[in-house]
Amino acid sequence: MPALASHRKERSRTTTSPAVGLTTAAIAGVTLLSTQSANAAPTEPKPSIEEVQKKVDDLYRQAGTATEKYNKAKESTDTKRAEVDELLDDAATRTEKLNESRRVLGNYAATQYRTGAVTPTAALLFADSPQAYFDQTQLMDRMTDRQRTVIDDYETQRAADAKQRAAATEKLESLTLSQKALRSSKQEVQAKLAEARALLSKLTAEEKARLAALERQKQEEARLKAEAQAKAEAEARAKEAAAAEARQQQEAAQSQDTGTGTGTDTGTSTGTGTSTGTTDSTYAAKADKVLAFARAQIGKPYVWGASGPSSYDCSGLTQAAWKAAGVDLPRTTWDQVNVGTRVATKDLLPGDLVFFYDDISHVGIYIGDGMMIHAPKPGTNVREESIYYMPIYGSVRPA
Repeated sequence: MPALASHRKERSRTTTSPAVGLTTAAIAGVTLLSTQSANAAPTEPKPSIEEVQKKVDDLYRQAGTATEKYNKAKESTDTKRAEVDELLDDAATRTEKLNESRRVLGNYAATQYRTGAVTPTAALLFADSPQAYFDQTQLMDRMTDRQRTVIDDYETQRAADAKQRAAATEKLESLTLSQKALRSSKQEVQAKLAEARALLSKLTAEEKARLAALERQKQEEARLKAEAQAKAEAEARAKEAAAAEARQQQEAAQSQDTGTGTGTDTGTSTGTGTSTGTTDSTYAAKADKVLAFARAQIGKPYVWGASGPSSYDCSGLTQAAWKAAGVDLPRTTWDQVNVGTRVATKDLLPGDLVFFYDDISHVGIYIGDGMMIHAPKPGTNVREESIYYMPIYGSVRPA
């Protein structure tokens, strides 16, 4: 039988051209990139060198403020730690005495227990409180004078020991808070300095050179202002000296005309002048020691929280310099500004302290002619600089 021919139709095969597939993928990719570009945040413009300088200076100033917080917290922590150590030592001594009294009472109780009686001493040891025991007046009558003395001493020592331990606990809690503030201030300083370093690290060599030029320009402007102020002060002193000489000549002429009475007044006037001169010379002698010390530190690095001898922050330098003259200053700028007598900028004398910024976060030692010695900021050394380099808050004469 002949084979039947197949009546099935062949399926038509639809094939996709490789070129068409690639084109579709390319279109999808372009669409995706376009969508991502449209959704991407616009790139922030790079800050100018002037903006970088302002930001870095502000960060250093904030770090200076945080440094003073650190200094204050450290000073408080050191003080409280010394107080706690003293209280704990005292508490240990009192505990030893209390234990000795307890042993004596124990011996009394053991002796009386052997006699078969419930003794006053045993009653005290087993009572809910000393007061509850003492309310039992009939037992007191059975006690010897020596036992009463021992018990009184024991109760006094126990009360003192409890009071001492409570004080130590309170100081320990205060110490813990100071240590927490110390850690917080340290972290704040480190964060501000790290941010400043990060900004500076992004600058090119050319930008760093321009930044250094801006810094030199700022220093030069401050120096010229100091020179102008020094010239004005010199002219004012010369004018004042000329006026004083004219007054003396006039007084001398009047003295010749009026005779003895006026002569007595002149002598009194001279005595007053001598007193003022003595006061000025005493301060000048101290200031000479301050400036000698400060000049010897020039070139040493600024390190936040440091007070010498190999490095300093601003208030650490002023504290150490005045200590060399026999004057103890507090550790922070915020406390140093309240020491001594306030003076106007035009009345500054060498040795005076000049404070800067509204938050009083920086200080320098005035050396005359509008100049000071100070520890400026991280990355710099102790140096001489115009007091007009930063905005002045005020000045004090420490002694």
